[in-house]
Amino acid sequence: MGVRSRWMLISVGLGVLLNPLNSSMVAVAIPRLRHVFQLDFTVVSWVIVTFYLASAAAQPIMGKASDVFGRKNIFLTGLVIAFVASLAAPLSPSFGWLIVFRIVQSIGTSMMVAVGLAIVRVHIEEKQAAALSVLSSFQSGAAALGPFVGGLLLHWWDWPAIFFVNIPFTVASFIFAWRTIPDDEPPRSSSRKTSLRSWLDVMDAPGVLLFTAGLIALLLGLLSAKASGHVSFIHIFAGLIGLALLAVFVRHEFRTASPFIPLRTFAKYPEITWVNIEFMIVNVLFYAIFFGLPSYLQEVRHIAEFHTGILMLALGLCSLAAAPLAGRWIDRAGPGPALFVSAILMTFGSVWIVTLNPASPVISVCVALAAFGISNGVNSVGLQAALLRSSPKEIIGVASGLFSTSRNVGAILSSLLISIVIGDVFNFAGFRLLGIILTVISVSLVIMNRRRREPGQWEKSKA
Repeated sequence: MGVRSRWMLISVGLGVLLNPLNSSMVAVAIPRLRHVFQLDFTVVSWVIVTFYLASAAAQPIMGKASDVFGRKNIFLTGLVIAFVASLAAPLSPSFGWLIVFRIVQSIGTSMMVAVGLAIVRVHIEEKQAAALSVLSSFQSGAAALGPFVGGLLLHWWDWPAIFFVNIPFTVASFIFAWRTIPDDEPPRSSSRKTSLRSWLDVMDAPGVLLFTAGLIALLLGLLSAKASGHVSFIHIFAGLIGLALLAVFVRHEFRTASPFIPLRTFAKYPEITWVNIEFMIVNVLFYAIFFGLPSYLQEVRHIAEFHTGILMLALGLCSLAAAPLAGRWIDRAGPGPALFVSAILMTFGSVWIVTLNPASPVISVCVALAAFGISNGVNSVGLQAALLRSSPKEIIGVASGLFSTSRNVGAILSSLLISIVIGDVFNFAGFRLLGIILTVISVSLVIMNRRRREPGQWEKSKA
């Protein structure tokens, strides 16, 4: 890998870390925001929920846009949008405006995440797993280190700092990306005379609207049920509307000439679907620990925010350490063996949680954090490598966007799982039950990986 490629990876890494960093860092600021805006927990939690909703919807759309308008253009535009939103959010005159700027920030950071994998796929031919390990170190490390960084910023400054901290990352990434990411070849359909209607046809505007409306309605139904603590007719109705719109979306995609998500191509490469399903499952496991353990430490063990952030540092450090090692391993042996070992580690971490009791040393929590941190680093590299090997170049943008959406859906489902299992008041019995459920899920993942990882399965698709 040449010097230019390394600097290009750094520039992309500085951009893709912004989405997971901002989705996780704000979690420790919820109590402060409640006090500042004088709101209850249910209302303030939408500062997290809206970020995930916007990311889940925006990432595949931006991936498709990158296939049409160019990956470098989308990446740089995303950096500008994230920069503006990070400057404006601390100046919000009300909580409603803060939500608006969080949504804008989510869309901007989603633009970098959606094209990061595509840039690696197109511009780096050799040692792609090693390159992916660099991106994973930025992305998974930022997600895991977010609570620690947020706790540190809140301890020394105040909640606006969790937005201002994005500024140096956006500026550095923009400078490096402008100089190192090669310009994209103009799309075949591009022309100076191309009309807006033609671009909307290429982007499949009806498909985008159906997908966005259906996904948001479905997730809003789930998240509203979580926030209210019970399932009502309105929640069920919203979910059914979402499913109906997604069904219409699927029908539309099979009929249109230029589909937003090329379902026929995905059917030709079924491994893309399996990779996304597995990525969603592993993120349900990871984020259940990521969200659940800080609440356990603060609500059950009465550990301060700052010290909770220090303990959670084990998760981030293990992810960072595991990613480059996983990249070398996957370059030699393929993603199969690494993903199987990762599933075993998640099973061990889940079982460890079940064995904890209220008198267990707080430091023993780090054992589970280490197991999930290592598995997170391995999963990020392994499943990204599997996606690149199974995706043809012409759809890599939208495939990368859907892959990132799978992460967000997994995070949302994990939050819903915690709410259902534990209820309104976080307690040790509910936390142990959560560990049992995670054990069952992770054992199923071990079995699935054992059966699916056959020799030669992960061969690259021919574009």
